Amino acid sequence: MELVRRAVVRGYRAIGLTDHAGPGNLEGVIERLKADCELVRREWGILAVPGVELTHLPPGVIPELARRAKALGALVVVHGETPVEPVIPGTNRAAVSCPDVDILGHPGLLTEEEAALAAANGVFLEVTARKGHCLANGHVVRVARRAGARLLVNSDTHDPADLLTPEFARTVARGAGLDAEELRAVLEENPRVLLARLGYRPD
Repeated sequence: MELVRRAVVRGYRAIGLTDHAGPGNLEGVIERLKADCELVRREWGILAVPGVELTHLPPGVIPELARRAKALGALVVVHGETPVEPVIPGTNRAAVSCPDVDILGHPGLLTEEEAALAAANGVFLEVTARKGHCLANGHVVRVARRAGARLLVNSDTHDPADLLTPEFARTVARGAGLDAEELRAVLEENPRVLLARLGYRPD
C-alpha cells in the first residue's frame, strides 16, 4: 500500500505489482494483491495491476505456473537470466516460449532465437533500471530490435525509492541505446498495448 501511495503522489496513473512467487505461494500472493489493487483503484483512482514474478524456478515448471497465474487474472513476469544472479540456464527460453508469460524481466544476454520467440509469443522484454540487472540493457535492446520484440522500461522496484520518474525512465531508455522513435513506442505505446492485452482500458 505504501508503494502504491507513493506512486500516486508521483503522478502515476498505473502500476503493476508483481511480488516474487513460486508454487507454494502463487495463489496467496495473487489473492492478496488483487484485494489491495481493488482498494487503491477505488479509493485513489490509480490502475493497479496484480501480478507475480516467477523467480529462480526450474524452467520446466514455468509454463504450468504461468498458466495458473494467468487463470487467476495476474500479470505474469518471469525473472530472467540476469548477469548478477544464478538464474537457471533455460529460464529465458522457457519464458519466451510461453504465451501465458507477459514480461521476461532482466533477461541478460538473451539469444537471437529467444528474442524471436518473445516476438512470436507476444512476450515483452524488460529494459531495467535496477542496479546490476541493467548491465545487459544495451544487448537486450539490440537483440530485441533485430527480432521485432516489444520492450518495456521498468523500475523493478523493491523499495519506494526505486520508483521511476518520467525523466529517469527516459534516461534509462536512452542509455540502453533507444532512439527517439523507439522511446515513444517503449515508454508510451507498449505499456498501453500490454494493459489492453490484460483487459484493462488504458487512458
